[in-house]
Amino acid sequence: MTLPVALSGTDVIGQAKTGTGKTLGFGLPLLERVTVPADVEAGRAAPEALTDAPQALVVVPTRELCTQVTNDLQTAGKVRNVRVLAIYGGRAYEPQVEALQKGVDVVVGTPGRLLDLAGQKKLDLKHVKCLVLDEADEMLDLGFLPDVEKIIAMLPAKRQTMLFSATMPGAVIGLARRYMSRPTHIRATAPDDEGATVANIKQFVYRAHNMDKPEMVARILQAEGRGLAMIFCRTKRTAADIAEQLQRRGFASGAVHGDLGQGAREQALRAFRNGKVDVLVCTDVAARGIDVEGVTHVINYQSPEDEKTYLHRVGRTGRAGAKGTAITFVDWDDIPRWQLINKALELDFNDPVETYSSSPHLFSDLGIPEGTKGILPRSERTRAGLDAEELEDLGETGGRGARGRGHGGRPDRSGAPAPESERERPARTPRRRRRTRGGAPVDPSAAAPATESAPSVEEPASPRTPRRRRRTRGGAQAPVAVPAEATTETSQAAPVAAPVVESAVEAPAVEAPAEEKPRRRRTRTSAERAETAAVETPAQEAVAAEAVVAEAPAVETQPEPETKPRRRTRKTAEAAVDTAEATEAKPRRTRKTAAAKPETEAEAPEAEA
Repeated sequence: MTLPVALSGTDVIGQAKTGTGKTLGFGLPLLERVTVPADVEAGRAAPEALTDAPQALVVVPTRELCTQVTNDLQTAGKVRNVRVLAIYGGRAYEPQVEALQKGVDVVVGTPGRLLDLAGQKKLDLKHVKCLVLDEADEMLDLGFLPDVEKIIAMLPAKRQTMLFSATMPGAVIGLARRYMSRPTHIRATAPDDEGATVANIKQFVYRAHNMDKPEMVARILQAEGRGLAMIFCRTKRTAADIAEQLQRRGFASGAVHGDLGQGAREQALRAFRNGKVDVLVCTDVAARGIDVEGVTHVINYQSPEDEKTYLHRVGRTGRAGAKGTAITFVDWDDIPRWQLINKALELDFNDPVETYSSSPHLFSDLGIPEGTKGILPRSERTRAGLDAEELEDLGETGGRGARGRGHGGRPDRSGAPAPESERERPARTPRRRRRTRGGAPVDPSAAAPATESAPSVEEPASPRTPRRRRRTRGGAQAPVAVPAEATTETSQAAPVAAPVVESAVEAPAVEAPAEEKPRRRRTRTSAERAETAAVETPAQEAVAAEAVVAEAPAVETQPEPETKPRRRTRKTAEAAVDTAEATEAKPRRTRKTAAAKPETEAEAPEAEA
């Protein structure tokens, strides 16, 4: 029904059940519209019509479908020597670019890689005469509509457009109205084939428990007359797990899902087509368009999402007039979803019967021999297995399946190990930290000037100036005390430490030489404890501090604000003089003597009170 309409150049929307030959329905008109050198030799075309740019474009949703459509078109175009090229992701760019440069007549590809090559000016779409969207509804479901619209915008306005799919929702019809010119909608069904599914497919639906499903699958795979089988799962993790379990039970199984690299996916499909593997566990990525001869059983391990997914899954068997069996497991949680699918497809399985691996009706329905267990006997393990199929290196780019880039002991893209000189890397030099103050670098060579009181001390100067803190008493501005570091350094230079007041008075211009290690900042509490140990009472300490400030004008202190001059009363001045005289009259105390009087600290709170 499609061939005469499509050969005339009219836009076509083709809809038919799975396994009825839609690929050649658009493939043969496509190959006829392409101009090849044989047409010029026969006089059917002018030499100017020949071009190395693609003359026809087929857009498909999945990589597996891309390779299958390419193989079918290559087989059909052998007589006319039509050049067909598959362009899809997961493979290296370079071979595809080289093939495009040599010249191509028909391009079959997925939307992502087509846009990549077209954006790099490697793919020229200005000479395309015919566009085909295969499995158009699936491309809309997968979110390919923006990419498809970009591809259509690159094509000539005058062209033939064909859409083909087993299911045609309203969104596809809307797409057709925008990008097609008066299309002819062809819906092909057999006279005796009513309903959405193919009549020669036996369907069974069981309510099964999730923990019993692997045992049920293993027994179903030992049914009489079972050929190749496909098991569909909803998630990638479930597909990988079931394939591994079946291998442990003795079955030759392979997996196809999105977590595998493209090389592993094609390896599993080739092994399945060649008969080395007879059980293929896959996600819905293999539910569209995959045509493998000899598939007798399809098992829906998990309930499909909607009725379209169910139709495409079941359509992998019973193709081209053959008979097949479809078994669906419905978990208790999936009963509402399955009832919607059952109603949409007008099936008779609204309430699936509860079934286990030991249920008698499971054996009788599917022709499983009595006494069959969930492990394949060793005498029946005749398949070569997945490892017998060669894993092709496709030069995959990035992501899963790609080899590590660079060296360091890992192989490069060519598989050669890294050179010895590149494997051994020098030890990492620790980073030198630079000292800064306020954002500016500090010069460590600057040293403090030597003092007259301690000429023999030679120590590297610290660039850090100790911060002087202002002491307040009762919230009012108090006189600034001499830093404790000056008294400490003076006591180190002399054999016997002088009193605090005398040392500060006698060496007014002394600057503390820096030590090797930076000094810790002294807080107010630690400064008070040190002064309390040197002075007998807190009262004397306060008076001594005032006296130090009064009699040591050369010590560097922070300038007082001009708005608040320091006021000294007569009583304070007299107390400072009396304290200085009393201190001179007292004998000098060493550090040991001061440390031997802990009762001074104990009396401090009483004195303050």
